Amino acid sequence: MASLWPWLAVAGVGALHGLNPASGWMWAAAWGLRSHDRRQALRALLPIAFGHAASVALMAGAVAFGLSLDRALLQVLAGVLVIVFAGLHLWGRTPSAARAPAGHAGMALWSFMVSTAHGAGLMLVPALIPLCMGDGAATAFSASDSLLLALVAVGVHTAAMLAVTGAIAWGACRGFDAGGRWLRRLKQKPSAAAAHRP
Repeated sequence: MASLWPWLAVAGVGALHGLNPASGWMWAAAWGLRSHDRRQALRALLPIAFGHAASVALMAGAVAFGLSLDRALLQVLAGVLVIVFAGLHLWGRTPSAARAPAGHAGMALWSFMVSTAHGAGLMLVPALIPLCMGDGAATAFSASDSLLLALVAVGVHTAAMLAVTGAIAWGACRGFDAGGRWLRRLKQKPSAAAAHRP
């Protein structure tokens, strides 16, 4: 059971990231609502997952190889990239064009930058260390074994994040549709009552 805890932590942090609107469910739901095709919300999950997994893999690779990264510098660089990316997206556009989605490549890049800026991979370090390093007496992992375990951990983390993100985005679209139907029914009731008046 002790060896299962790091994997549960990896999946749990992924689910926690999926709950965070900044991790993508809000943008996926917005794509579904804007396009009037709710399947677009699910299609947006692929670039979101790719960017998030790339950010987490960066940190997992560092842990697997025993490298140290300057957390503050990494987060500042990612934050600056988010601001530059947003500025380039908005530069010289009309308000309606500025609200247009950036496309799948832009969504993946945004997901990578935001995940790196808020330290998505850093949260996994306490779970990755026992998985990738092990105690020398019990297990003797090579660098390739550690890297493989780190990549599997990234996959587990991303799958958990994707499941939660997709469920919330889909639920948000369905809730928006249900709210719209309810408002339309409310508007129809007064007009129907007025039509029956003598």
